[in-house]
Amino acid sequence: MEIVWYGMSCFRMTERGLASVVTDPYDSSIGLPAIKLKADVVTVSHDAPGHSGLSSVKAEQRVITGPGEYEIGGVFITGIPMAAQKGKKNGARPNTLYVFDYEGLTVAHLGDLDYVPTQAEIEDLGNVHVALVPVGGGGALDATQAAEVISLIEPSVVVPMHYRIASKGPKLDPLSRFLSEMGVTKSDPLESLKLARSSLPEDTQVVVLEPSS
Repeated sequence: MEIVWYGMSCFRMTERGLASVVTDPYDSSIGLPAIKLKADVVTVSHDAPGHSGLSSVKAEQRVITGPGEYEIGGVFITGIPMAAQKGKKNGARPNTLYVFDYEGLTVAHLGDLDYVPTQAEIEDLGNVHVALVPVGGGGALDATQAAEVISLIEPSVVVPMHYRIASKGPKLDPLSRFLSEMGVTKSDPLESLKLARSSLPEDTQVVVLEPSS
């Protein structure tokens, strides 16, 4: 399968013969370049301009905005409700984590998770091969929390998201803080992540993606 990142928490996942998925499309009002995407399925972790810009993507089959179990175009999608986000000045809001099963290759998108889940909540995710993890704070996990969550999930591949990539964008922490927490001294960004279950690394590997224009 192939995973492309567009900034914030927005990814496009594709696999030949299976449904394509876009996660958390953002609205350009947050200060990042406008995106125009197309996919069979769109998932939204919570209602906020940085995560629910549905006008930025055309969904051919389904828009999913909350918990549940879905099977669309050969992809099994599980939306897992998390505890309402903590410590928000304007009130807590729910966050949905999504696990995508592409014929046995699983990808977990943690949405705007802002706390380290309990062991029971981690177990709800099942076996995760690829974890898309917020690392830049700003209402979601910061670098230290993200590293702790990763140690609990133990995925094969981690792709950081939701961090600062532009001076005009959301005021988030830089990626360097997370890489330091993970002990990564060098990471050459990729245009996309292409992988198969048979080629997954034995130890957790951090893969940094360039935001696609």
